[in-house]
Amino acid sequence: MIKLFKVKEKQRELAENANGKPPMKKQSAGELRLHKDISELNLPNTCSISFPNGKDDLMNFEVTIHPDEGYYQSGMFIFSFQVSPIYPHEAPKVKCKTKVYHPNIDLEGNVCLNILREDWKPVLNINTVIYGLYHLFTEPNYEDPLNHEAAAVLRDNPKLFASNVRRAMIGGYVGQTLFPRCM
Repeated sequence: MIKLFKVKEKQRELAENANGKPPMKKQSAGELRLHKDISELNLPNTCSISFPNGKDDLMNFEVTIHPDEGYYQSGMFIFSFQVSPIYPHEAPKVKCKTKVYHPNIDLEGNVCLNILREDWKPVLNINTVIYGLYHLFTEPNYEDPLNHEAAAVLRDNPKLFASNVRRAMIGGYVGQTLFPRCM
């Protein structure tokens, strides 16, 4: 019985190829959901999405955020997204490609955002994640840090934090760390 199904599937593939069509790759449920999420994106004008590997690779893309307010105003921050085939049952993997002085983003680009970890639920989508990332730039959170030094400065001396952010964004040193220009 199983061999019969394999024979029928092979015949279908041969028939499709005979029609001059390339064999169609089946999309995973995650790819289908991601396609829906991307087609329904409602991004603020301060955010954009791009597909460096081309539109055929929806599972890997980049989001650029240009905050228009707060400490990070006028900066440009690029995030890479890797989406699992079991999305939305697993949160996308998000990394900040721009080295940034931020309490919720470490120097390796790891992002501390609750909806990417313990608060992820399948009802959330890519739009929600992008708005969450944008919110990190308008309201950095010193209470849940990855960069503890930046969090302590934000908590204890917001003016020094603002100065450090500006210095980092124009391509300078904060402590022993050199940050590339991102303005």
